[in-house]
Amino acid sequence: MTLTTSELPVHGNLVRYVEAGAGEGRPVVVLVHGIASRASQWEQVMTRLARTCHVIAPDLLGHGESAKPRGDYSLGAHACGIRDLLSALGHDRVTLVGHSLGGGIAMQFAYQFPERVCRLALVDAGGLGPEVSPFLRAATLPGSEVVLPLLAGSWVKRAGQEVGRALQRAGVKVDPGTAEALYGFSTLGDRATRAAFVHTARAVLDVRGQRIDARDRLYLAADLPLLVVWGARDVIIPVKHGRALAEAVPSARLEVFERSGHFPHLTEPERLADVLADWVASTEPAELDPETLTARLREPVGKHVMHHVSA
Repeated sequence: MTLTTSELPVHGNLVRYVEAGAGEGRPVVVLVHGIASRASQWEQVMTRLARTCHVIAPDLLGHGESAKPRGDYSLGAHACGIRDLLSALGHDRVTLVGHSLGGGIAMQFAYQFPERVCRLALVDAGGLGPEVSPFLRAATLPGSEVVLPLLAGSWVKRAGQEVGRALQRAGVKVDPGTAEALYGFSTLGDRATRAAFVHTARAVLDVRGQRIDARDRLYLAADLPLLVVWGARDVIIPVKHGRALAEAVPSARLEVFERSGHFPHLTEPERLADVLADWVASTEPAELDPETLTARLREPVGKHVMHHVSA
């Protein structure tokens, strides 16, 4: 399946996106990457998923090859940016798949624009509990803008490349998730990328961990088909977040990838593509109307289908 890369100006900022499987009547599936990541992470998943779906993966603003303006990098701003890109492309209703920060953005999108979401899939998602890796917490500290360029400077890149080549010569295979995380870290040597990273991190994290929590609002989307995918070996966001969410939402489908860490779409891309394709094919798209949302917002907290659960 051929992947095409395109660019589109949205509000004057160029947004890059990868697309595959376009076709009349096919469900549109949007793949949202995480912090310090890029759309190309999804390419192996896209190639397989595009057999049955129209798949779109954007580079978020501040990431990859998209523009990196000085501006708002909150979850709400990212959600609006995805909405506007999709509207420009002519897609009003989509299935959202979000990884890590992208999971938080996907949940924010569903909260802000419920009428546009058919299904929601969360892959090692943020926004479901406070725990997160120490590195991301440290990125929110005062002065991180000064330290990061030193840690991600050109000499670090060269050293990392040398280590990688040495491991290859020794026959040691580097986990693709680890390789991608190191690549993302290396991009922070660029000033604009680094500024976007710090602003994005501070919008959702502080030194104590994740400070944005979507769990108390997911009851509004009780009828939305929900898929939860997690790598059992995730050391960035623990798998217990996914298990707790699936336990609290009986209709959710939980898939734990025992061989994966934080990047199941890189370590087990074919399996994830097959899980997504089966889930899309076997679930009916939700249609959330304003009256239902109004009624749920007026319900006492104790009647909510989804409530704030302990992680």
